[in-house]
Amino acid sequence: MTTTTPTSTHDAASPHVDRGGRRALLGLAGLAIGVLFLALWVPYNVSLGALTDLVGLFVLIIMATTWNLLAGYGGLVSIGQQAFVGAGGYGVIYVADQLGVPLLASVLLAGVVCAALALPTSFLVFRLVGGYFAIGTWVVAEVFKLVTTQIDALGGGSGLSLEAFRGVDRTDRVATVYWLGLTLAVLVVVGTYLLMRSRMGLALLAIRDDPTAAASLGVSVRRSQRIVYVLSSAGAGLAGALIAINTLRVAPDSIYSVNYSAFMIFIVVIGGIGTIEGPIIGAVIFFVLQQQLAQQGTWYLVALGVVAIVIVLAAPRGVWSLISRGRFSLFPVAFQVRRDRSVE
Repeated sequence: MTTTTPTSTHDAASPHVDRGGRRALLGLAGLAIGVLFLALWVPYNVSLGALTDLVGLFVLIIMATTWNLLAGYGGLVSIGQQAFVGAGGYGVIYVADQLGVPLLASVLLAGVVCAALALPTSFLVFRLVGGYFAIGTWVVAEVFKLVTTQIDALGGGSGLSLEAFRGVDRTDRVATVYWLGLTLAVLVVVGTYLLMRSRMGLALLAIRDDPTAAASLGVSVRRSQRIVYVLSSAGAGLAGALIAINTLRVAPDSIYSVNYSAFMIFIVVIGGIGTIEGPIIGAVIFFVLQQQLAQQGTWYLVALGVVAIVIVLAAPRGVWSLISRGRFSLFPVAFQVRRDRSVE
C-alpha cells in the first residue's frame, strides 16, 4: 500500500489571508506619482484660475471621502453635513481675523471646532434612525444656519470676508491655498485608509455588512458610529475652511447650502460607496462635468442627472467596480482569502 504526499503545487494553492497585493502596491505607487505631479509640476505650469478651480476638486475629494466614511462604512446617511461645512468656513475666518491665529492653524482649528460641535449634536440625531436620521441632520444644518445669522460677530445675514490675506500677492495666495488644499486632501484620504486598516476599521466593515450581527459579536455599534460622525464632521469642517480661504468670503445661504450634501451623495454614488477609491473617482468625474457644463444653465443639472442614472443602471456599485471588477484595490482594507500567493 502506498501513500502520497502533498506536492508543491498543492502547497502553492493553499489558502491564505492577505490585504492587497502587487496590483495594490503598483496602484499606490501610481497615486504617489500623481500627487507629486500635482504638487511639483502643476502649480508652475497652469494659470492661477486653474489652480483656484483645482482647489475646488480637493474640496470635493475631502467632502466625498468623509461622507463615504459616514454612510459607506458607518451606515449613517446624512443630508446635513453642510452644517459643518458652514461652521468650518465661518470658523476659519473668525479665528484667523478676530483671534489673530496663523491661517494654517486656523484651518486645523476649524476642523477641531466642527468635531467639538458634532459630538453633542450626535446625541440628538442618533435618537433617530433611517430616513428620520437623514431629515434630522438636515434640520440641524438649518439650525446652524439660523444661529449664525443671529450672531453679529459673524456678520449676521451678510456674511464675512477674509482679511488674513490682505496685502499678500495674489500669486502667493493662490499657490498657498492650492498646496494646502492638496495636502489636506491627501491627509484625509490617507487618514481614512489608515482608520479602515485599524481595529476600528474592522468594526466599521462589520457594521456596514450587518449592524445586528456586528453587535452580537461584541462590536460597539453606536460608539463606532459616533466616532465616525465626529470624524466625518471634522472633515466637512476642513472642506468648509478650504472653501472660505479659496473664495475669501462666506455667506449663510452659500456656505450652508444643501447642495454640498447633494454633491457628496452624487460623487459617492457614481464613484462607488463603501470604497476609498470611489469618492476620488467620483470627485474627478463630477469636477470635469462641473467645469464643462457649468455655463449651460439648467442643462448642467439635467446632464448630472442623466450621468447619475446611466451609471447607477450600468454599474450599481459605482465606476470603481467597473474598473477593478472586484479583483484588486488601490486601498486594500478588507481581508481576502487567496489560493495562490504568486497570482495577483
